[in-house]
Amino acid sequence: MIKRNWPWLLGLVLLFFFVRYDGISFVTGLLLLGVILVVWGLSGSRKKKKTRSEVPDLSAELESHYAESGMSSSEITFFRETMNQTKNEITQLQENMQQTAKLKAIDLRHDPVKAAKALFKELVKEPNRLHEASQFLYTHLPNLVDLTNKYNEINDHEIKNKQTYEKLEESAQIIDQLARLIAQDYQQFVSEDLEDLDVEISVAKQSLKRDNKHEPEEKS
Repeated sequence: MIKRNWPWLLGLVLLFFFVRYDGISFVTGLLLLGVILVVWGLSGSRKKKKTRSEVPDLSAELESHYAESGMSSSEITFFRETMNQTKNEITQLQENMQQTAKLKAIDLRHDPVKAAKALFKELVKEPNRLHEASQFLYTHLPNLVDLTNKYNEINDHEIKNKQTYEKLEESAQIIDQLARLIAQDYQQFVSEDLEDLDVEISVAKQSLKRDNKHEPEEKS
């Protein structure tokens, strides 16, 4: 309790000091106290905001992984800042897509949140391919987050007219298209894996075919 209210206690002490020893009036001291608390509150708010957005500590395992990928210190820093921003956007998108029935339906149809999380994991595994996901990172995902933010804000209006419903419907159509693009971003990113799998399947089929040809016939 004392820890949470220490700014008020400190302010009262300062107020008493100013009034008792500096000779200022009580009202002036009270105004000074108010200014001190406002400044403290603003600085605390900025600190909380910074904490939510700051990049987490780099684990030894990931540091080794990035180094083995041939990334320099500056490249690692840029990559981690980009991915931290992306992680925050994915979290926000997940929250947004669950706020209305319309957005839930879009999420079920295209799985943009699931695709975004999967692409995030792929990028962590292959950080050197960050540039291949530029459309997802800098256009599709942030635009979808911004649009769903605005959609939910307008949808929460107590009173809606015809124009409001038209704008919501138009927004929902664009959200649907962006959600589909994010799913495509993931499929395109892992397309090389699918091609490699096709090659492996083809080689395995040829090997099985050769083995079957050379298999000795059973004697009756």
